Amino acid sequence: RWRMLLRRHACAAPLVLLLALLYLCYQTLKVDRNRNRSESEEMETRRVISALDNKLSLLEPTRLTLVLARSSQRRRQAVVLMGRHGPSDPEVVLHQQVLQQMGYQVHLTRFAETSSFLRTQSDVSGWSLLLCLSSSEPSCLRRIRFSHLQHQMQVNLLPELMEAFSDAGEGRCRFYLQLTGESVPEADLPMRPVSCGSSNQKPPFPQNRLDVSYFRDRPSHAPSPALVAMVNVFVLVTSVNPLTSFLHDIIVVKASENDPGQQTQIRTFLLQRFGPASARLAWIQVQRAVVAVLRVASTNQEPAAGGSCLLCFQLLTFTLMFSGATSPAVVQVDPGLSVPSQGEDAFRGQITRDRVLEDSLRLLLPLPTHLQTHRALETLRRQYGGCRGTHGSCLNHDHFLFLLRFHLQLQMPSAFHLPAPPPPPQDQSAPRPAEAESCWMTSQLSLLLLLLLRISRHHDLQSTREANPPTNQQPALGSPGGLCLDPRLRQIYSEPPLSLTPPFSPALKEYRAEVPFDTVMVRIRPEPISAACVVCLDNHRGPRTANFPVGMGTSQISVLVTDGAEPRPVVMTIYTVHVYRESRPSLPAFGDHVTCSFLQDCGMRVQPGRSCGLQPHLPPQSPIQPCSSGHVPGRWVVPCLSCSDNRTCDWREVTWQPDDCYHPPVRRPLLQDCMSHRKVMFIGDSTNRGMMFFLMERVNGSLQDWGRAHHTLLYRNLNQRRTQVSYSYYPRFWLEGSQRPTFRQALLQLINRSRPLENSNQTVLVVGGVQWLNSNHLRTVQDVLDRESLSDVLVVVKSLGMGFHLPVDGIRSLSLTEIRGLFRDNAELISTARRLRFEAVDTFSITMGRYKEFLQGRCACHFHEVEKLQSSDPPDSEASTRKKPGTRTGSHSVLDTEQEDGSKAPTFRVRGAVNQVYSEILLSRLCPGNSSIRTFYQH
Repeated sequence: RWRMLLRRHACAAPLVLLLALLYLCYQTLKVDRNRNRSESEEMETRRVISALDNKLSLLEPTRLTLVLARSSQRRRQAVVLMGRHGPSDPEVVLHQQVLQQMGYQVHLTRFAETSSFLRTQSDVSGWSLLLCLSSSEPSCLRRIRFSHLQHQMQVNLLPELMEAFSDAGEGRCRFYLQLTGESVPEADLPMRPVSCGSSNQKPPFPQNRLDVSYFRDRPSHAPSPALVAMVNVFVLVTSVNPLTSFLHDIIVVKASENDPGQQTQIRTFLLQRFGPASARLAWIQVQRAVVAVLRVASTNQEPAAGGSCLLCFQLLTFTLMFSGATSPAVVQVDPGLSVPSQGEDAFRGQITRDRVLEDSLRLLLPLPTHLQTHRALETLRRQYGGCRGTHGSCLNHDHFLFLLRFHLQLQMPSAFHLPAPPPPPQDQSAPRPAEAESCWMTSQLSLLLLLLLRISRHHDLQSTREANPPTNQQPALGSPGGLCLDPRLRQIYSEPPLSLTPPFSPALKEYRAEVPFDTVMVRIRPEPISAACVVCLDNHRGPRTANFPVGMGTSQISVLVTDGAEPRPVVMTIYTVHVYRESRPSLPAFGDHVTCSFLQDCGMRVQPGRSCGLQPHLPPQSPIQPCSSGHVPGRWVVPCLSCSDNRTCDWREVTWQPDDCYHPPVRRPLLQDCMSHRKVMFIGDSTNRGMMFFLMERVNGSLQDWGRAHHTLLYRNLNQRRTQVSYSYYPRFWLEGSQRPTFRQALLQLINRSRPLENSNQTVLVVGGVQWLNSNHLRTVQDVLDRESLSDVLVVVKSLGMGFHLPVDGIRSLSLTEIRGLFRDNAELISTARRLRFEAVDTFSITMGRYKEFLQGRCACHFHEVEKLQSSDPPDSEASTRKKPGTRTGSHSVLDTEQEDGSKAPTFRVRGAVNQVYSEILLSRLCPGNSSIRTFYQH
């Protein structure tokens, strides 16, 4: 038996060896054949790449610059169809800014039918770029004949995709209804059937396992909702036939129904969700899902008569649902850019939207469309085109322009990257592996697609072998960390959008912008070019994103690009934005006007039971007398054409009118006599300091010595050295609690610095604060003065004021309820001052109606500003202080104490109409007047 088995094995051995030998020979021949074919394809690809590069090198660098400069004057005309958007809409402003930065002359119009550039097809050479915003898309599709566009023309619409993803009924995509079992089985398409509803109708987030089955037809495999994530992927399609598309590196992830969406990088999300082992597979599945849907959508559309637009493009938003597995499902496709932005996250959504739009325009717009490029393409077509070869396909001039554009896009650093192609269809009639790359398209475009694939693989291999800068085969955003080698900004985002002058460029460091009166705050978020750099606002420890109050006049925003080093970052670049906020819209009052008054602004109703906004004003019938105190209730009075429209008012003539009395102004000669041999002490914050500077200017005729001090100041040279003014800043909030002086200590220090003091009304103490002052401080004042034998000095209380009402980063902001509480605190403060026989100036009521007219400062509580005069000759003080508010002057604001070289000291003045009003009331209380003054006032 064993012999029989051995004999059988001995007979079979030669046969096994022969089969093994034949198999090895076959494999060797196959490998050699594949290697030869691969080497041949690689050599052919290199020849094409080299030819493309050689044709580009003919234009670099000086020659290309000159050609582009000449052609830009003729062709770089962009038309933006706004539709229902307005010129100030953030989307319109963004397109306009980016296009201007790229050298385009931008023309804004509503619809294609009303655009002078698009009225006649004979004038097709008048523009090179047409951007149809969402509400103008139907107008574009009706008006533009895409097959008749010239080569240099671009439109941000692809009619085939608009048709494919339109709602054909009950939210089903039109192409989805055309699918049959013979073409693309429904189960093979990673797409939810109902995916093309209105873009305003977002897909519902699954709440339980049954909801998840709504997205996929496998209820038994439905995961827990905790594993579900909705992901917005932004896709740029640059061609339908052949299909070429790019995926943006930034995505928006929603983990629940109420989640506003978090921006992140797609590979970072996949790595965190699936781990290193499965993240790469998930990334491939995302690309394949997007490409599969696009491929089916494009192949199920009728080809356009006369050909399609060569350089047209379209942004799409794919909403993918991950439900535990690495394979996502496409649950919605929006033919446009759809970014979730709600509530406080609206600004973040705007930044995401702006970035994707900007990246897409920067990827698409540097086009090789000038004459020299066409000549180069003609040479390339003669060398590699025609209908020769085994492929039997023809490549014309348009095809080579398409290849050259594709080649340039792959070379360009961008956050868009080319998705991996899906595997070829498993069909018996499909070509063999040697021809598999060209099986997707018709025979006329198979060679073009083959070259596209080879060019993309060439760039993929190059980026793998070499340490190249990021291209659109890789994410453009670097990972945090490393060295800040390029300390520049790629963009400054703002809400509302700021129109920067000059247009933003990373190389320019200083900009100007203007905003209307009603814009009281802007939100700023600068984005660096390198993720290794850290951006801070205002200082090297400032936030990356911040709200900035925009005061009347010019405000300055500093953007610091640092290396992020610890413990102290090094500032490498500083960008500065000067924001000028306009005055109230004003209309000169000619004679035919009415008198209107207002107590409070309707934008902030501090007193709910009182009227807001402009109301008809009836002047008092009987003669009015001088006011007996500085806290008499009143209102603002202004002449207008109509009290129903504040834009018809002459805001240069607005005045504060107390009820049934008036505050007599004090002329400078009488003021100087009144203030002779008097000492005035101020204690409080910067709002109190503004009143002090106003008094100094009015008494002295000019302001030559000032400073934004946060300590104790002493001025002895006023009024020909007959008047002394001293000041102590309180509270010193920047000090640690243990080092911070109490109010009593600060007051005693001020008194001691100002001695000798007379215990009479020749000594004046002005106490004031924007919101910290309360009745306890007034009782402390009385106690200290009694102990220091100064009980007979004149005490004036500057009451509370508006401010801290804007949600500014770094400081505490007050709600409307808290501001209404301040109104009650202010009334109690004035009542306490009266009981203690102190004078009081009600600054809260004065600032309440004009709270929007604050000047520079993060608190939005400053109603004064010191500005330097261009002329060193002291102006007439009364003329300067009585200058009509709201007019622009030739002077500029001074932020820090400075002295100029020269024989004449610089002169300054205090600007601020609201500060002027309550400072004049202070002067009228300091000099209530003897008979001569009263006679002068009544003159």
